[in-house]
Amino acid sequence: MSDLSAKVRIALDAAVDAIGGSTREGQIEMAEAVANALSDQHHLMVQAGTGTGKSLAYLVPALVYGKKTLVATATLALQRQLVERDLPRIVPALEKILGREISYGIYKGVGNYVCLQKMNSEVSDPDGEVLLEVSSLGKDAKRLRAWAETPGVSGDRDDAPDVDRRVWAANSLSGRECVGADICSYGAKCFAALAKGRAATADIVVTNHTLLAIEIVDSHPILPDRDAVILDEAHEFMDRTTQAVTEELTGPRVVRAAAMARKHLPGKASEAFTKAADAFDDAMDDYGQRVKFETNLQGRLEEMPSELEAPIRKVRESAQAIMQLIGADEEIVDSDSIAERARVKGAVNEVSTTAAKLLKLGKGQVLWYEPTFSTLHLAPLTVSNVLRSNLLTKTPVIATSATLTVGNGFDAMARNLGFITGDDTDEEVEEYELDPSNVQMLDVGSPFDFASQGMLYLPKHLPEPGRDGPSIEALTELGELIDAAGGRTLALFSSWRGVEAADAHLRKVLAELPIRVITQRRGDAVGPLVERFAEDETSILLGTMSLWQGVDVPGNACVLVAIDRIPFPRPDDPVMSARSANVDAEGGSGFMKVSLPRAALLLAQGTGRLIRSVDDRGVVAILDSRIVTKRYGSILLNSMPPLWRTSDAKTVKDSLRRLNISKTGQSTSDDLVAN
Repeated sequence: MSDLSAKVRIALDAAVDAIGGSTREGQIEMAEAVANALSDQHHLMVQAGTGTGKSLAYLVPALVYGKKTLVATATLALQRQLVERDLPRIVPALEKILGREISYGIYKGVGNYVCLQKMNSEVSDPDGEVLLEVSSLGKDAKRLRAWAETPGVSGDRDDAPDVDRRVWAANSLSGRECVGADICSYGAKCFAALAKGRAATADIVVTNHTLLAIEIVDSHPILPDRDAVILDEAHEFMDRTTQAVTEELTGPRVVRAAAMARKHLPGKASEAFTKAADAFDDAMDDYGQRVKFETNLQGRLEEMPSELEAPIRKVRESAQAIMQLIGADEEIVDSDSIAERARVKGAVNEVSTTAAKLLKLGKGQVLWYEPTFSTLHLAPLTVSNVLRSNLLTKTPVIATSATLTVGNGFDAMARNLGFITGDDTDEEVEEYELDPSNVQMLDVGSPFDFASQGMLYLPKHLPEPGRDGPSIEALTELGELIDAAGGRTLALFSSWRGVEAADAHLRKVLAELPIRVITQRRGDAVGPLVERFAEDETSILLGTMSLWQGVDVPGNACVLVAIDRIPFPRPDDPVMSARSANVDAEGGSGFMKVSLPRAALLLAQGTGRLIRSVDDRGVVAILDSRIVTKRYGSILLNSMPPLWRTSDAKTVKDSLRRLNISKTGQSTSDDLVAN
């Protein structure tokens, strides 16, 4: 055992004591692997199943290592857990052992903080004018201002009063619209600058996947310098990176930029920009009407539609003219005027840059039109190459999640993140860089006894799912399972159509039972839904993809997790279908390389909602017979927790009834699987 590993063992024991827990074999194994990766300067992919305690398993060795570490997570819940629960409890204990002070902080994008300059500006912009037009927003605006003026507040949206999104937009801005704390008259008080300043000196900085992804792709420093990066919830990082760098252009966004330019620089150039913005807005609406009725226009576009190309070119040209005028407008010395100009410049530059990229559509990009919000999207076909060159050559990267393997192998996720390339060629790595392929892959398992604690119900008799949502046979089966469980069910669907069909069916068949049906609606926040579900132990929660991951409801409230179908990507998903087609064109199988790994990880995440503690018991029911009738089913099953499997409906329903009538909901494992 190395000196660092020995120190990590001692520190881990102290940290676990500080939170009132007990060390676990998988946690120790992971902590030592993280310590070795940091000291030896190599990468690590580690799958740590539910209950491992992976947060401490990477925080402790990072703090013992003693250099600056960036922790990037996908969810706000995990960020809060780290900064508000884990670190405050373990830091005092580790400071005693290590004999030094330990600091930590959280950093988010500029748009997550109130902009004091914008809030106090005497010159209104389109965002602020909305508040004047909608009188009901006035109270929210006053509440936000009063909070922002309270000494000691963070300025962070997550700590702020709950206000209408339009009120927040009127008092915040994007990073490209920010003039910078050095120039801004409110720079000394700037919430974003103060947060970044604290993060710059911290030993551990917690941030989100999106901010890290933007920095990596743009090769422009946003986050503090670091000596190591930890990607928690790493299975989501490729998708988050893709989302972060996807360009979007809408009519209202261009019209907003034109209105800002007109106020700052009235004249012919702004009039031309306004005219181009209005024409583009009209063209987008007209095209949207066509998309609704012409199915060949839905999904990925191989080229820019001719009716949109000319309006976009006009937007690009007129926006460039504005940028040249703003660039020549250097005589302004008043800091508030400089800040106003920066906002205008940022908004116009974003439009100009996006328009230019849309007009230069390349082979490695995916273009599509989204009709609901009349938006043009442009996404990269792959992000693994940029992750490989701009992330994996800089510092050791620890990628961890409860689900990193597909069919017992790490290759699919390693390829997505850039640790291995899509071909068999070895790249030459510069001497001063880390070798991206120098990665250790480790599965430390889970402390839970899945085979004794849970069943995996695989009904063979159900028809294969169609495009019209769950079959009546599947809905009937679901209703009977819920009845047997006495509620206590999280039902996960791969589409809104499935949620709506299940809601209509279950409200009828469960009407006479004391079971409350909680149904996710479009736009609902996940947190409050899950709280209602957890508080009412006999309720059921029906939801779509946002509930497949991150939901943590241990105990009596969730003894049945039902999944309507294997969550393959939608055929009309532009990015996934383009990636799949690209693999097919290169002689591979897009289904095996793209669609199946994606479905396997989501299925594993959904299944993982059941067993959340050593006392949990229950059933996962997959109402899609393809998992047992198709050859690829074994890959999906091998990617999931090793629950005890059965296709016998009577065994499953009898077990659920025993769990329901148990006063505690915690029967023995023998009770669960007894015939």
